[in-house]
Amino acid sequence: MILAGDIGGTSTRIALFEGRNAVVSPLVERSYRSREYGGLREILRKFVAEYGPVIQHASFGIAGPVINGRVKTPNLPWLVDAQELAQELALESIGLLNDLEANAYGVAALGADDIVTVNEGALEASGNAAVISAGTGLGEAVLYWDGQLHRPFATEGGHADFAPRDEMEIEFLRYLLRFHSHVSYERVLSGPGLQNIYAFLRDTGRASESPAIAEQMRSLDPAAVISSAAIKGICTLCAQALDLFVSIYGAAAGNLALKAMATGGVYIGGGIAPQIVEKLRSSRFMSAFTAKGRLGSLCTAIPVRVILNPKTALLGAARYAALRMRSAE
Repeated sequence: MILAGDIGGTSTRIALFEGRNAVVSPLVERSYRSREYGGLREILRKFVAEYGPVIQHASFGIAGPVINGRVKTPNLPWLVDAQELAQELALESIGLLNDLEANAYGVAALGADDIVTVNEGALEASGNAAVISAGTGLGEAVLYWDGQLHRPFATEGGHADFAPRDEMEIEFLRYLLRFHSHVSYERVLSGPGLQNIYAFLRDTGRASESPAIAEQMRSLDPAAVISSAAIKGICTLCAQALDLFVSIYGAAAGNLALKAMATGGVYIGGGIAPQIVEKLRSSRFMSAFTAKGRLGSLCTAIPVRVILNPKTALLGAARYAALRMRSAE
């Protein structure tokens, strides 16, 4: 029996799986609002008390840098320690991995209905692959191709310096530097990042704010309000914000493709992408993805796919545990 989890800044998914080799089958799943709990141990106690399973192995994908089996989450006031969890749950083995690394492990479990192709790329594309996911934060991971298998590894590329590409984005960077000493891509490509873009365009007079939209943003998730109004075509400011977000997203995904030499494909994950698929399929995204000067043709040949399955990281965490079980046999 495998206990797996996908721990994010907004929600935490915990599930039980049956698994052997790399094939995992879900049995039961629960979702928790992360900020309502003091830490992962509190959530796991509640889950185990409710379902009372005998668990031998566990694996958790968590948003944050995992170092020596421990992670201090950047978007939650949590400190997660793999050894403490193993002792509390009396586990034979436990894995603690970055949530984007878990996403990368989950890619192999996806079916045709779980993805939407944004760019077909070369017909026989192969080699390294990469995942970039904007949600509560921004994560990136790489899948190294060893000639037979893709082997995922984590990065913290979402916290790399934001690189403006034109005069307006330079102005946007200066605007953000008024509030942050370091402006990373996460400050731009995330739910809060979309809010930052909206505020910049509003405060610099590029479009006026709708009082109705402003009121909705005070009571609902602001990023969801902005993207929904933009897609419905009922707010000029929202439309401009989402267009800029999509363009920067394409540029960042193209940067990752080059850094990882991801000729095997780039996957767009996270909670935002499935809500704006048609925007990502627009020329705005791919124009930014391929605008890499002399290596533009290389990027054009790279397949780009949007992940629709919100449980990809959870599946990946379970697959990681199953693979560890197989290697231990």
